[in-house]
Amino acid sequence: MKKIVILGSTGSIGTQTLNVVSSFPDDFKVVGLSAGSNLDLLEQQVLKFHPSFVYYHDHTDLHSVTELHGSRFTSMEEMASDPQVDLVMVATSGRVGLEPTLAALRSGKKVALANKEVIVMAGELITSLAEHTGAQLLPVDSEPSAIWQCLRGEDKDPLRIFITASGGAFRNRPPQELFEVTPEQALQHPTWNMGRKITVDSATLMNKAFEVMESHWLFGIPWESINVVIHPQSIIHSMVEFVDGSIKAQLGPPDMRLPIQYSLFYPQRVANYSLPRLDPLTIGSLSFSPLIPEQYPCFQVALDALKRGGTYPAVVNAADEVAVGLFLNRRIGFMDIYQLIQETVRKHTPSHQNTLEAIIEADFWAREHVMSIVRQ
Repeated sequence: MKKIVILGSTGSIGTQTLNVVSSFPDDFKVVGLSAGSNLDLLEQQVLKFHPSFVYYHDHTDLHSVTELHGSRFTSMEEMASDPQVDLVMVATSGRVGLEPTLAALRSGKKVALANKEVIVMAGELITSLAEHTGAQLLPVDSEPSAIWQCLRGEDKDPLRIFITASGGAFRNRPPQELFEVTPEQALQHPTWNMGRKITVDSATLMNKAFEVMESHWLFGIPWESINVVIHPQSIIHSMVEFVDGSIKAQLGPPDMRLPIQYSLFYPQRVANYSLPRLDPLTIGSLSFSPLIPEQYPCFQVALDALKRGGTYPAVVNAADEVAVGLFLNRRIGFMDIYQLIQETVRKHTPSHQNTLEAIIEADFWAREHVMSIVRQ
């Protein structure tokens, strides 16, 4: 039985992970759960799974849960590195997942990484640490998971990869109409059911810039070999071209439980008939179109900064996280997300020290800078 910790258990990926785990009670034991919000749902999860460790951002609120069900309050870093733990699912959103991920890797754990921001902030630090300790990084995000699956069993490096993008909620709207869109409209993703932050990142295409960065670090693929194409149906999750001209594609319904299960059981594939199956006779046509930079200004400003390296990726991630939060709270407009990120990147003085301290300092600076612009 594999003993697992789920960081961010009340979020979209966390709840879907528990859904998969529930289908295999003889294969998994949940020994740790953490949440930053939604105490009521965390209490229900504790009652059902009886974890040894629980974390909630407010320890006093959590006291009743731990007393009732015998779970011990601990930090995410402690539960991620506990000797009994076999696998850590990092399903948090944003920077909060960084230090628990590093703690798990230092302990040689398998890390199922659904939090793309972690690899964006500290890609070199994370991959070098995993290599040093022998820990496994298991991609959960659907597009990197698709690349991972296509590369499996191949003895040659890929010539090119194609990361697909749905285009988000506004793919058919001209840029001049995006100044007045509301959070409710941005959260209406046409194909995926995801958390609020990543759904907005899908509308700006920031998530694709992050996936380019993620693929670069996880698979050692050069920047110039990574392509992004618009694929509205969200059926093909990524494609990989090899030196002989052959292209492998990974297809599946837009359901995150599929890549979640693949990471949990890797290297095995197992049947789970509660998950949707893809019927090629009913999906209709599959289409592709180029990414239009003018429609997604966040993508290009982020990608340019990510390629510069150093602390730029941490700054992009932090600026985006704060700006999206401000938009969802109706304090700024949708197109202000791009303006805030662009201005923050422009003002940043980078450090090229590959240290956690430098990354955290850049993250803190970027958050403060975004807020200082908004307060003006």
